[in-house]
This record gives sequence, C-alpha cells and structure tokens, in this order.
Amino acid sequence: MVLAKRKIILPLVFLLVIISILRLLKLTITSSSFSSPTLFINKSSTSIFSPTTIISKLKQTHKPPLTQKEIQFLMDIIIQKSPCNLLVFGLQDQYLKLHAINGGGTTVFIDDNPENLKKLKGSSKSNSNGTLQVYKVEYNTYAKDAYKLLKHARSNSSCDLRSGITSLMKECKLGLTVTGMPMEVVKMKWDVIVVDGPDGDGPESPGRMGSIFMAGVLANGTNVVVHDVDRMIEKWFSWEFLCHENLVSSKGRFWNFRIPHQIIRNNSSKFCEA
Repeated sequence: MVLAKRKIILPLVFLLVIISILRLLKLTITSSSFSSPTLFINKSSTSIFSPTTIISKLKQTHKPPLTQKEIQFLMDIIIQKSPCNLLVFGLQDQYLKLHAINGGGTTVFIDDNPENLKKLKGSSKSNSNGTLQVYKVEYNTYAKDAYKLLKHARSNSSCDLRSGITSLMKECKLGLTVTGMPMEVVKMKWDVIVVDGPDGDGPESPGRMGSIFMAGVLANGTNVVVHDVDRMIEKWFSWEFLCHENLVSSKGRFWNFRIPHQIIRNNSSKFCEA
C-alpha cells in the first residue's frame, strides 16, 4: 500500500514542478511583451511618433549641467575651427567661456529667456577676443506640437531645401517657430552651430524643433552640435534635418554632425539622402 502511494506521489510532484515552470515561462513572456520597445525611426511611418508618445516621454525635470567631458568635447570642436563664426541656440553659465576660446571670431547667442540674457550685458561688443552678439527670440510652438510640425515639414514643399531661405522662413511652419531671428544671423556662414535651446523640458515648454530645423537650414559645411540627444524630440529632429549619415562624433548627450556644403545639398530637395 505504501509503495503504491509512493508511485502516485512521485509523478504528481513531477507534474506540479512542470506546471510551475510553464507558468513562470508564461509570466516572463507576458512581462517582456509589455516592456518599452527600442524606438527606431522609420521615415515612411510616423506611428511611433504620436502626440501621446511625445507628451509621455517629456519630463518636467530640471536640466542637469554639462559634464566636464561634454564641455571639453564642445570646446575641442570650437578650438579646431577658431577663429570661427559660432552660433549658439541657448545660453547657460557653462557656455559663457565659448566666446573666450573663439579668439578673433564671431560668437552669437540666441535665447528666449530674459534672465539668461542678463548674464551678457549689452547686445553686441567687440574686443581682442572677437565679436560677441546676443539676440532675444521667441519660440511660437510647444514641445507637444512636434508631431504636427514634423508631418507638415515632410509633406509641404515650402519646407524643402530648394525653396530657399525666404520661403523656409515665411511659409514653412518650422521656419516660423523662431520669431525675431535677425537677418544678419540668417545670412551669415556659420562654422559651428550649437543647439541647446530652448529648454524643451516639458509638453508646454518651447521645444527645439525650430532651432534644430533652422540649424539644418543655415548649415553650410558646418558642424552642428546638438545637446540632450537622450530626449525624443532632439533625437528624432536631428535624424530628420541633420541626418544620420552626417553624424561624425558624440560624447555624453552631445551629437556632432558635419553638414555638407549647400552646393552639394541643393541637388536634393530633402535634408537627408534616405
């Protein structure tokens, strides 16, 4: 009798173990299917680039300062070009030294925050370090509008490179996102453009759609360095208007793009080959 019970118990225990393992595997597979997928940009589809996705990804957090490696990375790019024409979207304390290392060059800061602009008294000055200019602009759209602006740029011919600066500035909605951009800035040939503004740290904050787009428009044999590429808008708009094939280096949250001369780019109406 005891032997018969043992014969029954052993298969039963084995069966329970098998059932437990199967349940564990099912739970693992189910959990994996609901985890956040890695995002890839597909220019033929914008299904993953939806307003809901953008708003959920934007965080209302204070922007962390640049790391020492990031600062050195940016300074090395400018020093290699110096004296050069340097355009910076965004003004923070750590960028105040850029004018000093661009000895003999022209450094222009563009920002929408009056408090930031007070850090550099006077809108323009020249000395042994070169020319320093500061302009206040206004951004007319919010980060939550990124999806609509991208769709507009992809489908509207006024946003094509062949349209020319005038059309891009007056008719393309992305060109209109930056109000107060001086014509001397638009006409200048820039050696380095840094995009670190506006803040773009929440759905209701001005996003960097316009500044990245304008950097792509103004670039002519230019290094365009974009900060905060760990964020969705910065990453996707950089791919769209600065192009993966032009990415030459990176460090931390910086991407450094080398944009070809316009005489080469004008062979196509699009910003990127693919």
